Amino acid sequence: MKISATLLAAAALGGLLSAPAQAEEVLNFGIISTESSHNLKTEWVPFLADMEKQTGFKIKAFFAPDYAGIIEGMRFNKVQVAWFGNKSAMEAVDRAEGEIFVQSVDADGNPGYWSHLLVHKDSNLNSVQDVLKNAGELAFGNGDPNSTSGFLVPGYYVFAQNGIDDPKKIFKRVVSANHETNAMAVANKQVDVSTNNSENLRLIQDRQPEKFANIKVIWTSPLIPADPIVWRKDLPKDSRDKIKTFFLTYGVPTPTKTQDQVKKEIEVLAGLKWAPFKPSTNDQLLPIRQLELFKGRNKIAADANMSEADKKAKLAEIDTKLAELNKKMAAAK
Repeated sequence: MKISATLLAAAALGGLLSAPAQAEEVLNFGIISTESSHNLKTEWVPFLADMEKQTGFKIKAFFAPDYAGIIEGMRFNKVQVAWFGNKSAMEAVDRAEGEIFVQSVDADGNPGYWSHLLVHKDSNLNSVQDVLKNAGELAFGNGDPNSTSGFLVPGYYVFAQNGIDDPKKIFKRVVSANHETNAMAVANKQVDVSTNNSENLRLIQDRQPEKFANIKVIWTSPLIPADPIVWRKDLPKDSRDKIKTFFLTYGVPTPTKTQDQVKKEIEVLAGLKWAPFKPSTNDQLLPIRQLELFKGRNKIAADANMSEADKKAKLAEIDTKLAELNKKMAAAK
């Protein structure tokens, strides 16, 4: 028995000595579905490889067929850090423990990007009014419901401001897809008009110039704040510090980086159509929240089935929220 006990103790000690080091921390990085997963992987893999190398975390890309998949992934802690548009970031902040910590910067240094309406180059449609006047004969490619530039912004500026609360009520046919799919549908004459944005159009111009040549832009929105990067706010502080340092120094000269390394990082960012990141907070969502409220207000104001008392109460509630937002926006400037 003594021999057996000794052997067991030795075996246990040997197991401890030979046990692998504590597993490295894994971070799942969510990437919204603005285009095909194949294209997204091509653009993001070099960046995530550098993130893994410089932070010491094991970084795994997390793809989903729609924006909601990334939001829900963050909600259930299957995604810890993610690239979002502003509308989807708002959902992540409100429902998924998300928090904005940095913001992308356009490759040309623009402080944001623009939503567009696209038609085929041979189309007789040349304005929003042309589209609305002929909507009953047209097929419309709308964006993901959680897309800022593909859905929320055109939903407000193109439709709500023209008294239309739902494009499905006016078009002959409406389909919803990501930016790339919508642009290709226009180029191939599968839909008559679609939403898109300036960032995705640049990617299409670079990768598929023959398709880009078939596309005409007939509407451009006001400036949209650049895409945010969001983390779960319950990540440990030391993890958040490492992640934020990586983003804010990526593509930026530092004492620990060679010129060749900085050049390579700038090239990786160029593949994403970005320049180095800048700090940000949830305050960048304030104008997006304002758009959502304006859109809801217009819908309520136009609702003929709602009693005047209910309508007055709901409009007053929205106006109070808008006033609060205006104060926050003024304070954030």
